[in-house]
Amino acid sequence: MHLDLSEQPAAPYGASEVLLVCGGVALVAVLLAAFAWGRRLKAREPGPPRPEDQPRLPESGPVGDVVQSREPDVFPRTEQRLTPHELKDNGGTHDSSSPR
Repeated sequence: MHLDLSEQPAAPYGASEVLLVCGGVALVAVLLAAFAWGRRLKAREPGPPRPEDQPRLPESGPVGDVVQSREPDVFPRTEQRLTPHELKDNGGTHDSSSPR
């Protein structure tokens, strides 16, 4: 008894191959459409700023640091924990330009 494999129907194998090819073509089409859509979105974005649009330093130069001094008893040592409104002078910082 000899079984010849060439006489078996090829329909189940051919149908699955066609489905795989169609799926692959659909996947490539979706990827190409996404790429084209992304390029269109990128083309609508404004370009990078020109050098004359960049911020400039003021003519007086860079802004200096603000110097503050703290009182020595900003956080007094007590047995109880203090709340922020119990601290002196709203935290103890002051500078010469701020009103008291």
